[in-house]
Amino acid sequence: MTGISLKAGDRVSPEGDYQLLLDGAWWDGEGETVEVLDKYRLEPFATVRSASHAQVTAMVDAACAAFRRGAPVAYERGAVLERAAALVEERRTLFVRAMQAEAGFTFTDANGEVSRCVQTLKLSGEEARRLAGDIVPLEGAPGQAGRFAFTLRVPLGVVAAITPFNSPLNTVAHKVGPAFAAGNAVVLKPSSLTPVTACLLAESLVDAGLPQGFLSVLHGPGGVARHLIADERVSFFAFTGSTEVGLSIQRAAGLRRTQMELGSIAFSIVCDDADLERALPKIVGAGYRKAGQVCTSVQMLLVHDKVLAEMRDRLVPLVEALLYGDPHVEGTSVGPLISEREAARVEAWIGEAMAGGTTRLVGGARDRAVVPPTLLADIAPSMRVGCAEVFGPVVSLASFDTLDEAIDRVNATPYGLATGIFTNRLGDAFRAARQLQVGGVHVNETSSSRVDMMPYGGSKDSGFGREGPRYAIHEMTEERVVSVTV
Repeated sequence: MTGISLKAGDRVSPEGDYQLLLDGAWWDGEGETVEVLDKYRLEPFATVRSASHAQVTAMVDAACAAFRRGAPVAYERGAVLERAAALVEERRTLFVRAMQAEAGFTFTDANGEVSRCVQTLKLSGEEARRLAGDIVPLEGAPGQAGRFAFTLRVPLGVVAAITPFNSPLNTVAHKVGPAFAAGNAVVLKPSSLTPVTACLLAESLVDAGLPQGFLSVLHGPGGVARHLIADERVSFFAFTGSTEVGLSIQRAAGLRRTQMELGSIAFSIVCDDADLERALPKIVGAGYRKAGQVCTSVQMLLVHDKVLAEMRDRLVPLVEALLYGDPHVEGTSVGPLISEREAARVEAWIGEAMAGGTTRLVGGARDRAVVPPTLLADIAPSMRVGCAEVFGPVVSLASFDTLDEAIDRVNATPYGLATGIFTNRLGDAFRAARQLQVGGVHVNETSSSRVDMMPYGGSKDSGFGREGPRYAIHEMTEERVVSVTV
């Protein structure tokens, strides 16, 4: 192996070879070389070197050694994260170009991802400096005079962060930032489909002064992750991905702690009193950004019978107006899916639905990995577009008569990540907030409404634990009580 110290600031483009980050230096991998495709052109634009089993072990060794040495004090951890945020901002163009290529993001989606990452790192830095426990009033108990107690939040040790392709920058920041803010060391396994952006973020963190060993980056197929999961020295797993993979990680983790952000079928509800002028652009944006490849993308749009016809008539031209295709072209709203295989799957699901009586209001033929923005009506709940996660640019319209009917429709799925509801009736809004079995209810916003400081996570088969720097830090620390008798 040969270690190098190339900085992201030295790069003029995201193309090229990317390596493993191990104990503060970049090393050649000892496993296979994986080509990273431009998702629109379906041509290689970069390569990554996979880690061997021995290198995975070495990364955990380095993380354990770093944790034993001790993280910098809270103030300095915050300063590192703030400097990293500034470097990401400075390198914005590089990050945008990387995500346009490896994730197929449009300029708008990639640029938004950078802006959110900057905020996530800044928030993590702020939370590092105000991480604190509580005072326990022991003298309120009998026989405890002259005694007091307090709690500390202490880091867990080594955190394994396993991240997906559909948010290759900000989801990584949501795991690495809070983990380091809490004082943990991190071994990061980004998606093999989008590893370049994670490397650029790691380079920015190292350039910002992240201490040696507190972050490692490994690449490779599923077997690489299994080696990491099998290492009992890893104390915590932060995972975003499918419910099936999350379940396998949870089983392997045993008594070790985890945070799981898993699958979803996201609904948004439009009541008969909704302000459609406000609702429509939000629905279109949330349904088709990142080509619908967001866990909270509006997949099912439940519309009250009284406004269904108007909603349909106004939604169709908005979806028809979306430009789709090459994400490198200015003005494109919907780029390719992550692979031609996934695009073919989405196309097949649409075809099955149409064969079963569904009406395609907007859409068309697939072009390699690009599926045109699609709007469907007359969906049966048993169709795959209605009962499984589409993860593509497909929104389906369905009607309801009463709010109870809409709530029951949402709760009938095995998932529960987030739901949006458009209404101006406070009683209906709060009834939905109490009765919907989801991790987030957003009134007069879509299911995809998220601010990075809020708690984010699901219920049921959508997982458990919460992201958002303040909340993730608590997930990645444990409470320790200290009592003093004087």
